[in-house]
Formats: sequence, C-alpha cells, structure tokens
Amino acid sequence: MKLCWLDLRTKNELTPAILEEAVHQRIDGVVASSVEDLAGLPPTVKKVLFPRGAALPENFGEADVVVVNPAEHGDPAVLAARHPEVEFGRYVEIVDAETLEVACRSAATEKWSVLWFRDPTKIPLEIVIAAGKAAKGTGSLITIAQDVEEAEIIFGVLELGSDGVMLAPARVGDATGLKAAAVSRTPDLEMVELTVTGSTHIGMGERACVDTVTHFRQDEGILVGSHSKGMILCVSETHPLPYMPTRPFRVNAGAIHSYTLSQNSRTHYLSELKAGSKVLAVDVKGQTRLVAVGRVKIESRPLLSVDAVAPDGTTVNLILQDDWHVRVLGPGGVVHNSTELKPGDVVLGYLPTADRHVGYPIEEFCLEK
Repeated sequence: MKLCWLDLRTKNELTPAILEEAVHQRIDGVVASSVEDLAGLPPTVKKVLFPRGAALPENFGEADVVVVNPAEHGDPAVLAARHPEVEFGRYVEIVDAETLEVACRSAATEKWSVLWFRDPTKIPLEIVIAAGKAAKGTGSLITIAQDVEEAEIIFGVLELGSDGVMLAPARVGDATGLKAAAVSRTPDLEMVELTVTGSTHIGMGERACVDTVTHFRQDEGILVGSHSKGMILCVSETHPLPYMPTRPFRVNAGAIHSYTLSQNSRTHYLSELKAGSKVLAVDVKGQTRLVAVGRVKIESRPLLSVDAVAPDGTTVNLILQDDWHVRVLGPGGVVHNSTELKPGDVVLGYLPTADRHVGYPIEEFCLEK
C-alpha cells in the first residue's frame, strides 16, 4: 500500500474542510509545521512535524515523525538518539549530482526520506529508488508532488514507485484524488469456463486491432463480447505465427460494436478507443492491470461469429476477424485459433452482473440478443 501524506503547513479557509476530507479518506499522514496543529488529530492519522524556516521545538507533542532539514536542524541520527520517542526523517532537495548522492545515501540509511526534485524529469527518482533497493534500505521514500497527476506518475516510477507521496492540496477533492492514485490497483475478476456451441461466417465488416503501449504476457489479453453480460478472453499476439512476426502489444480484438472492459468496471465499444484510452488487461487467472492504448486499427475484414454458453446458462457471443491467426484463450492458457473453434471447445470468459448505460454498470431491464 502506497503512503499518502497531506501537507497542511500552509493554512487557509479551506483547511478545515480539507482536513475533514483527509480523515474520511483515511489519508496516512498529515504534515504540519507546529505541534499545535497536530493536536487533536485522530489516531488513524500519522502526525508528521515538518518545521519550515524555524527551529525544532523543545517538545514534539503528539508527533509520530519529525522531518528535518539537516542544514537547519541537525543530523537525523543524532536527533533520533536524543529523542527515541519519535521517528526522524531527512528532507533532501535534489538539484544536482551532489544532492542526488545525498538522497541515495538517505534512501539506504534513513527511516524516512522526504524528497523534493527541482526538475520535472523522473530519472533522479529512479536512481534514488534503485539505490535504496540495492542497499537493502528498510526506510520509506516520500516524494513531494505538485498535484494529483504528478502523484500518479511518482507512484509508478520504475514500476516500484515511491513508497509515498506528500502533496499540498490546492482544493477540496485533492485528498480523495491522492488516495485513489495510491490504491489504483485493479480488482481481480472471476473467470468462467464457456463451452462453444457454434460459429458462423457472417461476411464483411470492420474489426479493431487494439495496440497498447505494453507487452502482454502469453496468458493475457482483453475481454471482448457482443453483449455487456458476457465476454471472451481474446489473446494478444504474443504467440508465434508462421507468416508474420509477433506483436506482443496487440490484441486483434473483434468487431467494432463489441464491448471491452476499462477502469472502474466501465465498458467501452472498441470503436470508441483511441490513443490514450485505458483498457483492462486480463490473464487466465483473472488478474488484471490497466493499460493505455497507443493506437486502434479499424479495417474491413471477413468476420466470424462465435457463440458459447456459461455453466449458468448465460449465452455469450463474440464477433471477430475470420482468420486463423486470431485467437482466444482457454483454461490454463490454452490458445485456440478462432477459425478452428467447434462445439464442445472450452474458452475463458467473464460474466459482468450489471447491464450498461453509456458504459457504466446499472441495474435495469435490458435485453440483448
């Protein structure tokens, strides 16, 4: 779980509402410049004292963590020896190679490192994260973000991301956005085994190839279906083909009217996807991750309609390109060439429980056929 610290050292008329939101969202830490501002916070919130342009107080009050700038306040290790009742962290401003080295040492040795990077590039943060991991550092890196969008990027740097983000909220809602960025892991899906009942050549139409900005694994693809309550797992082009190279970023997904899943349980038509859209990558175990679309190729091709049925009797349909190299996945990651599917074959799919209105799940009467 990534850590979210809210920097409330600068107060204004919105501060009480922002603090109430932070507590409601279970923000991990609240940062204040004085011990008085930490008083009365609930025990669910880590109380972080971070004086700015002022000496350390004689008494740290209810503070759990004290972040210090060594140039102003002294060495965190020396302070920790004097005050074992609280934890100390080091603040580092990374502006050049020398301060980057300081940040790397802090990542390897300090309990807490609060980092501010002057330049927008994330390469210095990558270096600090790597240095901390290489030294088997057990402390936490808290990186200062300018806004929620930057926080999302920081959480994903080097795939590991910073252990936490400290953000000074500009408005009510930023605490909610920060928390959402920290817990953006997509939920697992319950995959079901679908039995193929038949397939039919239906003539020409438009199909969409979804090219993403990621490498799919061989047991991974996207869920596609003609109906909102039933989808089949279409495999990416990671498996070798005799006449063309593999394209591990691509899923030859299906006809343009088809649904696929994106974030927050929402569906999108394949025809709606474009560069920058998000789709849900799904593997045979139902594990998911959100991936970005780099391009969608829509072209006229012969189409094949595949029908299948779930154990509960739900019928599922998928219309996809009528070609041998277009494939779907079965249990255990077995790859099925779509043109060779026959009644009795078993493929993997997913059965959403809700109907859809403009892509959002909604409980209402809806007949699809």
